[in-house]
Amino acid sequence: MKGQYVQSKISRKDFLKLTAIGSALALANLPKKAVAAPLQKKKSKYRFCMVIDLRRCVGCHACSMACKVENNVPLNIEQTDRQIFWNKVFFEQQGLYPYVKEKIYNRPCFHCENPPCVKVCPVGATYHDQEKGLVLQRNERCIGCRYCALACPYGVRYFNWAKPNYHNRQDALNPDVETRSKGIIEKCTFCIHRLEKVIEKAEKEGRAIKDEELHYLPACVQTCMSKARHFGDLNDPESTVSKLVRSGRAFRLLEDLGTEPNVYYLKEA
Repeated sequence: MKGQYVQSKISRKDFLKLTAIGSALALANLPKKAVAAPLQKKKSKYRFCMVIDLRRCVGCHACSMACKVENNVPLNIEQTDRQIFWNKVFFEQQGLYPYVKEKIYNRPCFHCENPPCVKVCPVGATYHDQEKGLVLQRNERCIGCRYCALACPYGVRYFNWAKPNYHNRQDALNPDVETRSKGIIEKCTFCIHRLEKVIEKAEKEGRAIKDEELHYLPACVQTCMSKARHFGDLNDPESTVSKLVRSGRAFRLLEDLGTEPNVYYLKEA
């Protein structure tokens, strides 16, 4: 529908089913140690993390739209079954009318400490940044095999089945973010282009990054009207995200897979 945003409705049962299917496919096609065995790497200088408070999220979709604009995510509105959302919002209705309650879930890339997607990439396009602790991609190397999408248990990688369409937004694209092309994978980067500027500034000034410099750094966090999102460095024990992760409300999805995701959720109760 032109000029309108259509909400994605999915039940919690279906949401968990989708992630379970992704896990099953990954485990069926990978060696047994591909997920469970951690990558042999040194501790990252930074461990950037996102915390999403499910109690505060109102499902306004501002995070999804800000992400699309900031990161030059294709619109492709004519491909209704192949939409690309680096950050996606799901809705679940509970109860019977008139006592209906709607639960809201958000899903960016989880930037795992032990990412299955990195292990299966045959050309090194997907990699784990040793300094920042993020899962990133070299677009020029991607051959479109989609192994990473298969291995990801969270379903947060998107393939460009067609040439990216920006619908007359071509002149308003963000020059700091590389555009993608048909035939390659893309995903959330925690707005790495913004993050690198903060790191560079702190290094030039010979100081550590301040928590307040990171807190509203990703576009999705900056635009969140209900302050449901938080961003920071888990290697800093005094950061906002570290304190929230230590709270009794924090949990992670599919922790039993050993992926060590760097996205935490805060329970509603």
